[in-house]
Amino acid sequence: MTDIVKHAIHFATEAHQRIDQRRKYSGQPYAVHLDQVAKIVQSVSDDEEMIATAWLHDVVEDTPATLNDIEREFGQPVAQLVRELTDISKPSDGNRAARKKIDRQHLAEASARGQTIKLADLIDNCKDITKHDVKFARVYLDEMGALLEVLKHADEGLMRRAKKTLSKSLEQITRDPANTHDRVDESTSMLAFSSHFKRQYNGLFTARDIAEPLLSFDADNMMDVITEIFNTQNHQAIAVRTTGEITGFLTRDQIEATGVCGNYSRPFSDDQVLDGDASFAEVIHVLTRHDYCFISLIGQVQGVITRDDMNKPYMRMWLFGIITLSEMRITDLIKRYFSEEDWQALLPTGRIEAAQALHSERQRLNQHCELIDCLQLADKGLLLINDPGLLDSMGFSSRSAAKKVLKQVQSLRNNLAHAQDISTYDWAQIARLSQRMLD
Repeated sequence: MTDIVKHAIHFATEAHQRIDQRRKYSGQPYAVHLDQVAKIVQSVSDDEEMIATAWLHDVVEDTPATLNDIEREFGQPVAQLVRELTDISKPSDGNRAARKKIDRQHLAEASARGQTIKLADLIDNCKDITKHDVKFARVYLDEMGALLEVLKHADEGLMRRAKKTLSKSLEQITRDPANTHDRVDESTSMLAFSSHFKRQYNGLFTARDIAEPLLSFDADNMMDVITEIFNTQNHQAIAVRTTGEITGFLTRDQIEATGVCGNYSRPFSDDQVLDGDASFAEVIHVLTRHDYCFISLIGQVQGVITRDDMNKPYMRMWLFGIITLSEMRITDLIKRYFSEEDWQALLPTGRIEAAQALHSERQRLNQHCELIDCLQLADKGLLLINDPGLLDSMGFSSRSAAKKVLKQVQSLRNNLAHAQDISTYDWAQIARLSQRMLD
């Protein structure tokens, strides 16, 4: 096994473990899927960059790692392969069908190596989904069939295997029409919000509210001038102009370069530029893939947002609001499914006593509330996941996975309430919450 593959295995496994990502239906560590994809790729190629990418193909979409992180760790060729395998559609591009069409075209333009890795991913996912979720399999298999039509440069032998896997799966769901795994029921999900509410809430703040101005320089400026700007001013990126038009950007990690800045300009990716009216949820969606989200105003890139901007007041208010509304939803579900006697029996005595003490104090201050309102958020969540039916309907494969998510939500809430940094330690939870506002 080569060094780059070993590094990819370690990097990917650690990245997915850090957020406790697991296979949806089996609850197995996510690395099981990555290992299967890598083995399928190895069955048709000994290309070490392809095998490494097989391990890394989901890290940008699913973990805090960005494409820039991949390039720094593994070099441009592997980063390009991961880029080819990372969806570029944005929530604002429309419904699932519209977004899948955009991502399908992106894959149609991918290299033969990228398309071959995608086939391996499809094969493993197809088997897993067909086995556990017949209802969703119907959707997935249609999408897989459409993808196979555009992966024209992929390995021919693996294409035959993919088509055979698709055919068997179609036969299986025809024989077994039963849905063996209920999808998440949005009526009982902890973070279930109506589409109308999400449109209204997402419109409260926009990307321009937190974007920093993006300085721009002509492409013939010398790099020592740009380096001086980076060293004396708090800028993470600057724009590069070519014949008066902004065409790309430079970042702080390029300050040791020499010559004119135009030689080092990077083009903007289509999926990292948003309109100034884009929602915070869309901004976070971009920052799950890229180190920089660029903001276009009047048809020109003029602003930039990084993960550090999650600490700005408007963003903190927006996130705290989601958590507060989610807690209200959890409280309502407890009242709906449990009597007060039932839920008290499920919690440790110390937690009940703490809630009772707070309840007494609020009553002394003439604040109307119920005992359930005085429980900690984590305690309320634990009540719901004690019920196997509710645990499953909320999309959790196990109580331990649910408890970890609840702990992360509690951590984010506490850090928001006490003005602590949230961009470094709470990114996974920020991304998870914002995705709920886009689904």
